[in-house]
Amino acid sequence: MYKQSLAVVFAMAAMAGCTSTTLQNPVDFATYRNEPLVKQVDTGMTEQQVLTIGGEPSTRLQRKVHPGTCNNYILNKEGHQQAYYVNFDANGRVDSKGFMTCEQRETNEKTM
Repeated sequence: MYKQSLAVVFAMAAMAGCTSTTLQNPVDFATYRNEPLVKQVDTGMTEQQVLTIGGEPSTRLQRKVHPGTCNNYILNKEGHQQAYYVNFDANGRVDSKGFMTCEQRETNEKTM
């Protein structure tokens, strides 16, 4: 069982590396994959659709690197908390999401 779990984590890490420019922990995805924000929010959705799924964010930031906004959420599972962001472009559509804060995402964009 342990080997199978480890294989899944490595496979997810490989896939995450192919589909994202930001570094994220595949264990976070495995832990929170069934949370509505993670499972249901997709690129291109409107901010209102995201608010319907995830509710009000913990904080909302005006993006500095590119026009748009970013919502910070805190995911909770079995007493553990994990930051999760949903980024919106200038048209109010989801353009990225992931397991970090909006501030961390901005820092990553500046360094790339």
